[in-house]
Amino acid sequence: MTVRIPFNRTSFLGNERLYMEQALAQLHIASDGPFSKRAAETLRQALGVSEVLLTTSCTDALEIASLLLELGPGDEVIMPSFTFVSTANAFVLRGATPVFVDIRPDTYNLDERLLEAALTPRTKAIVVVHYAGVACEMDAILELARARSIPVIEDNAHGLFGRYRGRPLGGLGELATLSFHETKNLSCGEGGAIALREPTWAERCEIVHAKGTNRALHRRGVVDKYTWVDIGSSFAPSDLVAAVLVAQLEQREAIQSARRTIHERYRTQLAPLAERFGLHLQAVPAHCEPSYHLFSLLLRDRDERDALIAELRDRGILAVFHYVPLHSSPMGSRVGRAAGPLPVTDSVAARLVRLPFYGALVERDQLEVIDRVTAFVERRRGGALGA
Repeated sequence: MTVRIPFNRTSFLGNERLYMEQALAQLHIASDGPFSKRAAETLRQALGVSEVLLTTSCTDALEIASLLLELGPGDEVIMPSFTFVSTANAFVLRGATPVFVDIRPDTYNLDERLLEAALTPRTKAIVVVHYAGVACEMDAILELARARSIPVIEDNAHGLFGRYRGRPLGGLGELATLSFHETKNLSCGEGGAIALREPTWAERCEIVHAKGTNRALHRRGVVDKYTWVDIGSSFAPSDLVAAVLVAQLEQREAIQSARRTIHERYRTQLAPLAERFGLHLQAVPAHCEPSYHLFSLLLRDRDERDALIAELRDRGILAVFHYVPLHSSPMGSRVGRAAGPLPVTDSVAARLVRLPFYGALVERDQLEVIDRVTAFVERRRGGALGA
């Protein structure tokens, strides 16, 4: 099978190659070089936070968060089950127990109405995931968390440049993590960042980020030499990677504009089909501006979803499903627990299909995807839209 319309393709629009050549020419390709500093400062300003540190992945950023919170055996971390394994792994590595809460049927985000019942005296953190870059209901979540003095971590792998009531995703919780993986809106191949809303986290985060050393204090002249002072690891990316990220950040408006056009075309063209045949498109509440990370629809059941994916593949179009719920995975069922039944998670995971989505997706190809989906649904459900 030849793929004519891929599921994802990274958009390189600017100075990626030039900046990599500059990084090579200046002979600083290890971490914390000029491009790393430029990228971190750009992100810090965009998120309105006190500090941003680049990491080699969003997974690394989550692991830093777990170290900062000093989690250990017996501690619990609340999160959705409908998320990538890294959301849980980072905390399981410290011995903590992930507690899975069901998601909302409209946005597929952690259901804030179920949150309070999931809290126990052992709850040490709440992790929210802004699915597809559509914000969780952060006011309700933050109000409950602050009343209990529980830190909120935003797993913002999908949500960079999305907003909630005008505020940037990634700048709402005490800590936030970002992804610049190949599949994300902005990419440097593999990369991530951790954002700190309050400066009180900054010094220890720098130490954890620098293999547990006080190297940052040494660079600022606070100490005359640096040494091992805390637990940590090698989390910082090469300046070559950061060079690509700087170029991507410079083109963020163009990248986001193209993705918004594609997202809106999918929604506009598929809305009549969804209304007639009972398909569900992810809701975008009026107070949320999405990041336009992905576009999905829910089919009737797993068989119908799989049949659509197979039919599109036969025609050279690559569409995919998404997460296997963590609570039903072999590892998740062993090291985590569900806070209660998770029927929405199970239903969404079985029925969701993600359509091709990338900045260079031309209108002709996108309309072909829409036409194929429409024809499939009409044939399966019976009757044309005008019937």
